[in-house]
Amino acid sequence: MPKVNLNGIDLFYDIQGTGEPLLLISGFLCDHTYWSVLMPHFTSQYQIIRLDNRGVGRSSAPDSPYSLQQLAHDIAALLEYLNIHQVQVAGHSMGGQIAQELALLYPQKVKKLILISSLAKSDEQLNHIITTWGVLPQYIDMKLYHQVIFPWIFSRNFYSTPEIIEQLIESAVNYPFLPPIHSIYHHSQAILGGDTIDLLQNILCPTLVLVGKQDILLPIKFSQQLTAGIPNAKLSVIDGGHGFIIESPKIVATEMLNFLKQTQ
Repeated sequence: MPKVNLNGIDLFYDIQGTGEPLLLISGFLCDHTYWSVLMPHFTSQYQIIRLDNRGVGRSSAPDSPYSLQQLAHDIAALLEYLNIHQVQVAGHSMGGQIAQELALLYPQKVKKLILISSLAKSDEQLNHIITTWGVLPQYIDMKLYHQVIFPWIFSRNFYSTPEIIEQLIESAVNYPFLPPIHSIYHHSQAILGGDTIDLLQNILCPTLVLVGKQDILLPIKFSQQLTAGIPNAKLSVIDGGHGFIIESPKIVATEMLNFLKQTQ
């Protein structure tokens, strides 16, 4: 699993599988391992490219403001380094915001786009939540932090098995590559600075917008807004919360694969 110095930082990436390249972009707090539950469904058909965005995992975490555009430039530089001229792209949550910026800044590089539990622009309620999440690690430990945010991420059905939630919290807290506190803040500010509302019409590639019916963090209205704004987009709503990749990986993988296999 290599690193490469691009745009002044060390960027960690991972490539597995064979076939047409498929780039997976993780969201807030998450590194490339967030997609691990989906990997068995993809690696026999696609060359999967994952990375740790600046600020998380094993990539550099400079203590300076991040923007979604900057994170998209990092990814474009990685694709250039890998000599990949065009790629299918999926992004979850903040990763979907980065994916939009990639499609807008480098339209020739993005063949198809999958926006999972994502948004074009925050509203006032979400602004308050994300602002709080950005500063909270300065005041509480990471176990309590995850106990606070997980009810926003997973559905009530998923919470009906408390031992699974506890395992996820313990795994998150004990992960050896936790993001530094300053990166959590900088990523939260990047989310708040995102606004592609007036630019969605310029995303011309085929796009799948995928959202969980029980997503209380980014309710369906945000995905409907994306679908209405992107000319060649379709919306798919499935059971689950914001983290339905973890809750129902097989269903999510099926939706993604069906879309990727379509010729139009």
